[in-house]
Order: sequence, then structure tokens, then C-alpha cells
Amino acid sequence: MGKIISQTEALKIRRACRHKKQTVVFTNGCFDILHRGHVEYLARTKKLGDILIVGLNADKSVAKLKGKGRPVVKLKDRAYIISHLDMVDYVTSFGALTPKALIAKLLPDILVKGGDYRPDEIVGAKEVKKAGGKVVTIPLIKGRSTSRLIRRLE
Repeated sequence: MGKIISQTEALKIRRACRHKKQTVVFTNGCFDILHRGHVEYLARTKKLGDILIVGLNADKSVAKLKGKGRPVVKLKDRAYIISHLDMVDYVTSFGALTPKALIAKLLPDILVKGGDYRPDEIVGAKEVKKAGGKVVTIPLIKGRSTSRLIRRLE
């Protein structure tokens, strides 16, 4: 098994980590046009636990969330790029607009989102907390965003 895995494989890994008493950290996003803000965010996220699983929005959900012309980089390529970052242990994807169903099944020990989200806005937070997990927000790096990069290129 490589680092790019199905949701079913992610659940098997989660169960194995629970048995080994390893802390599983989960974050999700579009990660379209990878930039320094993404890399620093993922590095800080990884430091919170033993295993980092990243959930990527499928292309259709990115288009619905971000608008016309997005994603710039297709899911297969985004998954490949993210999977080659040292801090990322596994990458999976989801087709819905939110990863709520995936998070509810996975129930990571720690759910992480960027500081642009308030804790009460984080999808899956209730499920993770109910299962005894934590929800953490990580401050974003000012001036680093995919939307900003795209505007500069236009």
C-alpha cells in the first residue's frame, strides 16, 4: 500500500493505529496549487500526532466550493504532490462538499483546520469531540493563499 489510499484503507489504518496507541491527526482541504502556506500548515499539523492523514476534496467539490476554473490541479495530481511531502503519512479523498461522513467514520484523535475557521464551524468537530478527540485550529500565514496566487497570475 502506498500513501494514496481509499477511505476503506484509511479506516483500517485508523483501527491499527488505535491498537498501537498511535495518535492519528486528520486535516482536509482542496490543496489546489500547493504553496508555502500549505506546507507550513501541514508541518505544524503533523507535529500534533504520530500519523497524519490528509483528506482531499474531489474535483467536483472543489469546483462547487471555489468556483469556475477550479481546481487548477486535478485530484490525481494534488494527491500525488501531497503524498510526497515528508510530513504526510496518507492521503485519501472524498466526493462530498464536506468530509463529515469520512470524519465520522475515521474519528481521528485530533481534527485540524486552519485559523480561518471558528471551532463551531469545523465540519466533524462534534463527532470527534464526542468520541474523546480534540479539535485544533492552526493560524494561517498572512498573504499565502491559492486564491491570491491565482489573482496574481491573471
